[in-house]
Amino acid sequence: MDNLYKYTLVLILLCSTLSCEEDLDELNTNVVDPTSVDEVFLLNNAIIGTSFSNGQLIYDMAIVQQMVSPNSGVLTGGNYNQDNRNSTQQHWNDYYTTVIKHTGDILAQLADQPDKSNLLHMTTLIQAHAFALLTDTYGDVPYFEAGVGISEQIVFPRYDAQESIYQDLINVVSASAAALNPAGDTYPGEVLFGGDISQWKKMGYSLLLRLGMRLTEVDAALAQQTVTAAVAGGLMESNDDNYVIRHDFNYVNSAGNTLNGSEANNYYLVKSFVDYLSGTSDPRLGAIAVRYVGAGSGPEQVADIASTNPSDQIGMPMGFDNGSIVAQAEADGLASFYDYSQADRTRIAKINGPMFIITYGQTQLLLAEAAIRGWVSGAAADYYEAGVRAHMDQMALHDASMEIPSVDVDAYLVANPFDAGNALEQINTQYWVASFLNGPEAFANFRRSGFPVLAPNPFPAQDISGDFINRHTYPNDEIAVNGDNLAEAVARMGPDNLDTKVWWDQ
Repeated sequence: MDNLYKYTLVLILLCSTLSCEEDLDELNTNVVDPTSVDEVFLLNNAIIGTSFSNGQLIYDMAIVQQMVSPNSGVLTGGNYNQDNRNSTQQHWNDYYTTVIKHTGDILAQLADQPDKSNLLHMTTLIQAHAFALLTDTYGDVPYFEAGVGISEQIVFPRYDAQESIYQDLINVVSASAAALNPAGDTYPGEVLFGGDISQWKKMGYSLLLRLGMRLTEVDAALAQQTVTAAVAGGLMESNDDNYVIRHDFNYVNSAGNTLNGSEANNYYLVKSFVDYLSGTSDPRLGAIAVRYVGAGSGPEQVADIASTNPSDQIGMPMGFDNGSIVAQAEADGLASFYDYSQADRTRIAKINGPMFIITYGQTQLLLAEAAIRGWVSGAAADYYEAGVRAHMDQMALHDASMEIPSVDVDAYLVANPFDAGNALEQINTQYWVASFLNGPEAFANFRRSGFPVLAPNPFPAQDISGDFINRHTYPNDEIAVNGDNLAEAVARMGPDNLDTKVWWDQ
């Protein structure tokens, strides 16, 4: 009897212990904090994250002489041809910490979910665009080991040679664009194309075309092969297919936010850009520019003196700081430097305005150049006219008041017809205009094509030995935390300065 009592007591104690452990397990299980995040939510964050940082205002757009600030300090960059790593790191930080992080997390979650094939390939295309921008901007960057800090615990990724990155990007984009299936899984909640897989395919092949054309001067055979594949796959067919980030007052346009905020009075359209548009009687000048005629200070830039009349526009010359620009403005017959033309912050640079990443207009102009090279069928003149027309039509997508009547578009094309004898310069100068407010693409195509023909920035104290900045420098944070891998890239690529050229720009 005693033994039976002892066994019963032990059994009761054992059951009680197990029950307590189960209760403890329940207490220690967080039923609120999710173990994973919905992939479409992450994809939307990645898409929105591809909207360009203000690094494009400080460097990219200044280098290609579209918009410039005479101010120094945090705005020191392309106008001074000086290395300001607080600004050159902006594309890096935004794209690696948001876009690449989110796409990397999505791809890890989808590794064993074959029923979400389209989502995987959509994510891959967004990631590919981000990597293309990063390598175009900096040269050798972390690629094969990037974006896997959580899934593979790689926190100090190695840097890869741009040539290898481009070869893989072409393979990845080709495969993903081809694999997207309109009859497969769809995601109406995604913010780019609302779940329209056919538009995702066209965007993917248009990205592939851009990748191929980037290689025209370094690997013509691969460039032609890639362009041919992109055209065969099917490209954007109208402005409805544009890769555009639609901002609102919660998810603001960073350029618009800056140009309507603390720097509203500090950025101006560059003389070379205004003069080109004015010299060809381009109706886009009246849509893009505003001049506060007679403004003697920032507070005097008020609506009552705002003019969008193309004949009133005067661009700010390059190479002046906020001291020397005063005398230059006086020499130009202006009340002050606040009297130069700006991008109209109430229309094209609205705080909630769209940001165009890959467009139908750009795509048509790339096809025009490919046709000149004999890589695609069709007349270069037709592609050229379609590209110019598409960008002029795109003006209305910024703001309805910027709509350019079709009769004005027609008149411009008659007055400025396609010139087969000067085709490469004409096409790529139009690409420059069509990439306004898309600084990274304008900067990349300027280096690749050599057009438009711009006079070097004459600022007296510069950190470059050549005529133009060739790349952004690596962030100070990256030098500090991933220095060994960065040093290996520098040894392969060349000095970490503004002079070193990326691989496709040799």
